Amino acid sequence: MYPLSMRSVFFFSAMLHYMASGKKFRWCTLSDAEQRKCSHLARTLQNVVPPSDPFSRASCVRAHNTQDCLTKIKGNKADAVSLDSGEVYTGLVLYDLAVVAKEERTEGNCVFAVAVARRGTLNIHNLRGTRSCHSGAKWTTGWNIPLGFLLSRNLMYWEEDQPLAKVVSTYFNASCIPGIGVSYPNLCELCQGPKSFVREKNHFCETSSNEPFSNSDGAFRCLQNGGGDVAFMDHLSITNATDSEMNQFELLCPDGSTASLKSYMTCNLGQGPGKAIVTKIPMKRITKRFLSVIQNLFGRNGKHKNRFSLFASEDFGGQNLLFHDSTERLQLLTDDADMTDILGLNYVALLKELGHEGTSLDHSIIRWCCISSAEMRKCEDWALSVRSDPLVCVQATSLSGCIEMIKSNEADAVTLDATHAYIAGMCGLQPAAVEYWGDNSDCPTDPKEFLHELLEKGLPGLYALAITKKSTKAVNLLDLRGRRSCHGSIYSPAGWLLLSRYTVRAPANKTWDCDINSAYENYFWKGCMPGGESGLCKVCVGWEEDGRVNGRCAANHDERYYGNMGALRCLVGDPDGRSYGDVAFLEHHSLQENMEHLQNSGWAHGLNLSDFELLCPNGEKAPLTEWKLCNLGVIPPSIVMTRPVITAKIYEFLVKSQEYLRPNKDSSFQLFRSVQKYAAGDLLFKDSTACLLPTGHYGLEDLLGDSFIELADSVFACTHAGILDFCTSDICMDKKK
Repeated sequence: MYPLSMRSVFFFSAMLHYMASGKKFRWCTLSDAEQRKCSHLARTLQNVVPPSDPFSRASCVRAHNTQDCLTKIKGNKADAVSLDSGEVYTGLVLYDLAVVAKEERTEGNCVFAVAVARRGTLNIHNLRGTRSCHSGAKWTTGWNIPLGFLLSRNLMYWEEDQPLAKVVSTYFNASCIPGIGVSYPNLCELCQGPKSFVREKNHFCETSSNEPFSNSDGAFRCLQNGGGDVAFMDHLSITNATDSEMNQFELLCPDGSTASLKSYMTCNLGQGPGKAIVTKIPMKRITKRFLSVIQNLFGRNGKHKNRFSLFASEDFGGQNLLFHDSTERLQLLTDDADMTDILGLNYVALLKELGHEGTSLDHSIIRWCCISSAEMRKCEDWALSVRSDPLVCVQATSLSGCIEMIKSNEADAVTLDATHAYIAGMCGLQPAAVEYWGDNSDCPTDPKEFLHELLEKGLPGLYALAITKKSTKAVNLLDLRGRRSCHGSIYSPAGWLLLSRYTVRAPANKTWDCDINSAYENYFWKGCMPGGESGLCKVCVGWEEDGRVNGRCAANHDERYYGNMGALRCLVGDPDGRSYGDVAFLEHHSLQENMEHLQNSGWAHGLNLSDFELLCPNGEKAPLTEWKLCNLGVIPPSIVMTRPVITAKIYEFLVKSQEYLRPNKDSSFQLFRSVQKYAAGDLLFKDSTACLLPTGHYGLEDLLGDSFIELADSVFACTHAGILDFCTSDICMDKKK
């Protein structure tokens, strides 16, 4: 006999108390059809388990709608219910309930949010003024993800202090959004549930199966029979579409195109978690035990599945009753699972931004992510200078750290180089603004139209350069193996991604490692690639304080060899004349300014631009002035990245900053200048930036270009990046990369 653990003792004690109380386990139902199925479950359960079993007596509690279910569970009048994940969040935050299990299908427990319309009638960019059908208010695929998408692409605008429902009521002409309430009647105009002054008989525009247009099946029905032009729903309701439905309807894709109903995996507005089971916190273990019992008896492989099928509903006059009919199993959660384990980081951040905690968008604060003490100083000066929404400066240790903080809702925005922007896109972040690297006089009065014109002919970029000193002999780009190298940072476009095509992934290099980080370590003798490892940190110098070296090889400005100026400083060597690098990889902009700063700081030993030369892809050398002809490729512009819903908020803040802080105004602070005041270049934004342009509905593919995306895809297909491990651990992220 083995001693029981304390957890087991507590559980059996709770079960004994539950049995002694004579209570029935009470499932909350949302329609007459669900009540019938639940009652049949209770009777069958009573017939197949011993009378002594605590679950031999189960009962069904009829609720008016999902909110009534939450109220009943909180008030100890019911014990559990399976809900859409949007209402699961409401149950956790506003009703202090707990999640104990998730419904899982063959492909997982996440669902695609799709927009469906009649063939040839609409695209996702022209929905204003149409009639809309939604699975439910604050539901994942009927409200949260589609509204988040429309807001993130600036197709719908949410003004400060307005209820989101009011914004939706002015955007769509008429709707059926079950559960939305009575404040905006046109949001219920298309619904067809029975109306009555008696609450128990009134199901009009309610999240109940008695409202024929409730849930995803109902939204599709609303589109088919209720006069709707577009339906927002989950993909599960169209997986078994008939040939007639396939011919009559199509999906609206994010890029403005359309696709067949079968293409929901590539044509959707996003993914979100599926349904989950909630209960009171004291009932967590008992509810999990109940779910385990009914699944073992009546699940897909249950002992008595012939007597009752837990995941089938047609015999009871409905669909998806109690649980979704496509559910394969109930995944029981561990006791220590938190909200992000259950719903995912992306989804929790989306719900907060949509006001699911009872507040609208918080327009009062922007949290900008900085990566060094120098950036913090500039950011704090920015906060003191700008006359708009309050700016708060938060600090990470690298750009990857900023991506993680923004995804975790600990920061709001950061400017990222092209490679880090690509990574951020893989992590679910979106562009809010793009740096324009053209002439200041080109900055337009109509930035949206200007960006459209630029994308047609190509955004101006920077050139990636390989620079060496003229005094360094026998060095050429075709054979840098065994050389000492200076890189701006790991993942930098010039010193990491574009460079790979001419070194570790060059056609002549037959032994390159698929993971280019390890390939670089084997290729170069030693060097400084801030954020890297092993030999690529050997010549990094960090910064000194009280005789101690700190931050050596850190991927931020606290490493003195970080960034464009840092790579140049690494190549120049220390003030005593000792050289650390044979070649530096950096961007062509601000070279003269960076050199002058190094001279003034005592690092450059009287060197000037004529003492350096470029290494060209053909193996030859050229003067620094020939960077247009002798380079490693064009670097796409840097991009301000943020969480999807707040893209407009971030850009509006940047517009105000640009207006108040223009160089020709009185402010001594300049948003796009860093070197002279802060002794480091490219702080917060590139110093070559003329202005910031709104990205609007354009995605990273439009801004970065196909060739850059293809190169990044091929590299990250087999190059390990810790930030991507963090991002793809989110429950609904694409695990392919």
